[in-house]
Amino acid sequence: MTILRQIGLCAAAALLSTGWACGAPAENRGFSVGFGASWYPEQWPEQRWDRDLELMQQAHINVVRIGEFAWSTLEPTEGRYDFAWLDHAISKAAAHHIKVVIGTPTAAPPAWLTQKYPDVLRHNEDGSVEEHGNRLQYSFASPHYRAFAREIAEKLAVRYGHNPNVVGWQIDNEISPVSFDDDAKTQFHTWLGARYHTTAALNTRWATAYWSQTYNSFDQVPFHSRNQNPGLLLDFKRFVSDTWVSYVRNQADAMRPHIAKNQFITINSMHWNSRFDHFDMHRQLDMAAWDNYFPEGRYNWAQNALLHDAVRGYKQKNFWLIEAQAGFVNYGAINRTLDPGEMREVAWQAVGHGADALLYWQWRSAPNGQEQYYGTLAGADGEPVPAYAEAKRIGSEFAKAGTALADTTPRADVALIQFYESRWALEFQPHHKNFVPTEEFSAFYLPLVRSGHNIDVISPSSNLDRYKLVIAPSLNLLTKAEADHLAAYVRRGGHLVLGPRSGMKNEDNALWTTRQPGPLAGLLGGHVEQFYALDTPIAIEGLKSSGTAATWAEDLVVDTSETRALIRYGNGTGWLSGKPAALTRKAGSGSITYLGAWLDKSAMREFLADRVSDAAVRPTLQVPDDIEICERQGENKSVFILVNHGDKQRTIALPHSMQNVLRGGHTGRTLSLAPHDTAVLLTIGKTSP
Repeated sequence: MTILRQIGLCAAAALLSTGWACGAPAENRGFSVGFGASWYPEQWPEQRWDRDLELMQQAHINVVRIGEFAWSTLEPTEGRYDFAWLDHAISKAAAHHIKVVIGTPTAAPPAWLTQKYPDVLRHNEDGSVEEHGNRLQYSFASPHYRAFAREIAEKLAVRYGHNPNVVGWQIDNEISPVSFDDDAKTQFHTWLGARYHTTAALNTRWATAYWSQTYNSFDQVPFHSRNQNPGLLLDFKRFVSDTWVSYVRNQADAMRPHIAKNQFITINSMHWNSRFDHFDMHRQLDMAAWDNYFPEGRYNWAQNALLHDAVRGYKQKNFWLIEAQAGFVNYGAINRTLDPGEMREVAWQAVGHGADALLYWQWRSAPNGQEQYYGTLAGADGEPVPAYAEAKRIGSEFAKAGTALADTTPRADVALIQFYESRWALEFQPHHKNFVPTEEFSAFYLPLVRSGHNIDVISPSSNLDRYKLVIAPSLNLLTKAEADHLAAYVRRGGHLVLGPRSGMKNEDNALWTTRQPGPLAGLLGGHVEQFYALDTPIAIEGLKSSGTAATWAEDLVVDTSETRALIRYGNGTGWLSGKPAALTRKAGSGSITYLGAWLDKSAMREFLADRVSDAAVRPTLQVPDDIEICERQGENKSVFILVNHGDKQRTIALPHSMQNVLRGGHTGRTLSLAPHDTAVLLTIGKTSP
C-alpha cells in the first residue's frame, strides 16, 4: 500500500465520526441551460471520437458526463495511472464547445483491487459476498476501500480541478446498497455508543424489557435491517444514512482543496430512494442531481413532477437531471419506448421544476456489457437513432430559451414536508399492506399540482415563513423540537395540515404517551381516540360531494370549543359511525388542521381546495387537469412553462400578453397549445400573473 493510501485510510476512518463543511456553490458554468449526455470515450477507439462530438454539437449538446465507470482505464494496475486518454477527450470536447462533468469512478472498482483486497467487498445480509463483474460491489463502510476511493478522487481533482472545460464532479454513481461486513457491524456498535453513551440509556429508550431484549454491551446489539425492535431498526437506518454521508464526504473532502470554486460537487440520486437521508447528504454538496427513468415507458407527468420537486427540495434550489431516458431502458418487465414527443415533455417539465441541465443516458450503445440494450441517441455504429432527432429539437429549444431562463428558479406558496425518519418508521410497521408512505405523500401532492400550484418539498426543520400553507402528509415520527417549530409557524400566521398517523412516534420510534398528534394535540385542541386499518372503503360526510375513506381511518375527538369537525364518517361504519375524520382550529394568526383518513381522489381534491382557499393561495394560472404550468422567477421577470400532456388542443387564458420564447412574438391574452406541445412564456417586470 502506498503512503498516500495509508494516509487516506486513516482519514477515511476518521471521517466516519467527524463533521465537514462544504465549499462554495458552483457558478459560471458557461451555459444557462445544460444539455447533454453521458459519454464513454474509453469504450471506443479515439479516431471515432470526433464523429461523436460532431453529432453532439449538431444536437446543441453543451455538456457531457464522463469517467464514472472508467477506473480500470484510469488506473490499469495498482498505482499506475493513465490520464492521457481523458486529457484528449476533454480537449476534443472543448473544441466542440462541450463542457465536461467528471464522475469519480468508485462505483465500479477494477478487478486488480477486488482480487488483491477482497476485504473491500460488500457482504449481503444473508452472508453472501459480492463478486467482481457488476458494480457497487464494495462495502460502503470499508476504511480500506475508502482509502482507494479517496486517492483516485484526489488524483483526478489535482489534474482537472482548474481545467476551465470541467464544470463539475459527480461522486460515485447511484449509491444505495448496504454491507453487513465486520467493519460495518463494528462501526454500528461504535455509532450506538456515541449516540447513547450507556447501554442503560439505550435500554430505556428502546424499551428493551419487551421480549427480554436488554443489552449489557453495545456489541450485543444485532446488526440487521428487519425483524427487530423498532428503535433498533430506526437507528440502523440512521447509521446507514450517516455511513453513506461520510462515504461521499471522504471523496469530497479530498477533492475540495484542489478544485476551482466554480466547479460543483454532486451525486446522482434515484427516485424515492430512502437508503439515506437526502437532506443530510446534500448539506455537503453544491447541488442536487438525479436520474429520471420510466421502466415500462409510461410517463405519469404529475407523479414525475413530484419527484422533481422532491429533488429540488434537497437543497431548496435548482438541480440537474443528470440521467434522462433516451427512449427506453433495459431493466423493466416490458421495456417500452416513450411515445414520440414525450422526451420533449419530460425535458421541459424538468426545466419547469428547476432543472438547470438535462443529460441523457447515454450517448451511444456500448458494444457489450449489461446495459447494451439501453436507449441511446446514437447506435453502436455511431450514427443517430430515432431519439436523436427529438433530442436535437430539445437542444435547439434550450439554447433559444437560455437567456430567459438564466438566474430563475421556481417559487412556491405551498410546501409539503418529507421526513425520512418518519418514512422509515412507517415502512417498518405499515399496519396495512397498502399504507405506502410514498403513495400517501403522492395523494396530497397530485391534486395540488393538477390544480396549477407550484410546490416545494422540504424537511420538517426548514424555514417555513415563506409558505402560506404547509402540509405534512404523514408525520408519523414527530420530535418535540419539530412540533414546537410547526406550532410557532402556525401562531405566526401559517396554515398547517397534518395527515393520517401524524404525531404517533417520538425520536426513538416509540409511541408518544400523549394521544396523536402527540406534542401538537394541545395546539389542535383534539386527539385521535383510536386508529383503524380498513379492508373496505367507508363513507364520509361533510364535503360538498360524497366521498369515501380507504386503507386508514382514525376516530378523532374534539377537546376544545375552538376546534371543529370538518369531515365525519357516515352512519353504519362500525366503530367510526358519526365520528370526526378531520378537525381544524384557528391558533394565533394561523390554523392547524388534522386529517385522520386516507380519502379517495375526489374527496382529497375538495379537501385540499378548501385548505388552499383558507390560506389565500392562488394557483399560478387556471389550467385544465392535463396542462402542467410551472413558474420560474428571477429578478424582475417570470418564465412560465406550460406543457400540454393531453390529447386535445387547449386554449389557456393569460392575465396579460407575454413573450413567446420558443415561437417568437407575443401571445395576446390567450394561448393555444396543441396536444403534447410546450410553450415558454416570458414576462418582464411582473413576478406573478
